[in-house]
Amino acid sequence: MELAIDSAFVSAGIAPENAKAAVESINREIDKRFALHSSQLATHGDVEAVLKGVAELKVELIKAIAKSQCWTTTAILPP
Repeated sequence: MELAIDSAFVSAGIAPENAKAAVESINREIDKRFALHSSQLATHGDVEAVLKGVAELKVELIKAIAKSQCWTTTAILPP
């Protein structure tokens, strides 16, 4: 992509050194914008980790409910 932009600038009559400087400037701005947004976006791995944590909490909650129901049933029924 860099070479294509550089060639387009030179074809448009811009001096090669100015075209190269413009391409480098564009690349820096793209990198800045990517760095800004990449810290705010979730990756597939991030989502998987969260879902795995939710699944583990669900299992623990089900176990706690089952244990609570056992104790409730034991307390209600006469010996």
